[in-house]
Amino acid sequence: MLRVLSHFGLCLACLIVLLPILWVLRTSLVPESLSYSTAILPEVTLHNYASLFADNRFGTNYLNSIIVAAGSVILALPLAAPTGYAFARFRTSGRAGRFAVLATQMLPPVALALPTFMLYRSLGLTNSLFGLTLVYTAINLPFLTWILMGFFEAVPRDLEGAAMTDGATAFGAFVRVVLPVAAPGIAAAAVLGFIISWNEFLFALILGGPRTATVPVALAALQTSNGVEISKVSAGVSLAILPLMLASRFIQKYLVQGLSFGSVK
Repeated sequence: MLRVLSHFGLCLACLIVLLPILWVLRTSLVPESLSYSTAILPEVTLHNYASLFADNRFGTNYLNSIIVAAGSVILALPLAAPTGYAFARFRTSGRAGRFAVLATQMLPPVALALPTFMLYRSLGLTNSLFGLTLVYTAINLPFLTWILMGFFEAVPRDLEGAAMTDGATAFGAFVRVVLPVAAPGIAAAAVLGFIISWNEFLFALILGGPRTATVPVALAALQTSNGVEISKVSAGVSLAILPLMLASRFIQKYLVQGLSFGSVK
């Protein structure tokens, strides 16, 4: 009986989570005149997707999001890994340094938006994918450092000691032993960093422009004076969650290993 109740609870939880996503997908596949209909799938059309790409340059927005999200993770990881390792192994800067890393995540983004805009305007980095990538790198760096710190603490010190006994330097032990052991955690951190950058809206709106608009900004622009173009928004949201689902699917094994990394020694 308990097993049946647990399965029922899991199915109910899945339904609650998936129902909004399925309804968005349903709205994206029906004509706009039937968007607010209660019928489950009265008519199927791909016109909303075609119109989104033809009339709103959504393809460019999509590519912009991929570039800045992937670029920020690629730039942040090589900096976050040694920083997290230094905090984990050598207690660099002590507890104050660790708290300083975490404290940067406590600042509301709106408090940094205006100074960042003024700085970027003086440097000519507004409306630039490179500038937006740098901002996302700065956002991801403390987050990835804090996550990787926990993963590196879970790596047994004996592994590094054995490598150094065999003649490896401290840096060699870090590259050849610690990083491969912590690879699932690094992959999980990379995915989480990509998701943060992919969903970010405020800095993309303030620092970007029509040429560099990302997916969240493009979707917000579909709210016109005549109302929200709900069919196009649904189509855009359906496409926006696609990379995240694919990334989670392909690296699911590493993601689960990474999130549970360190729980058992």
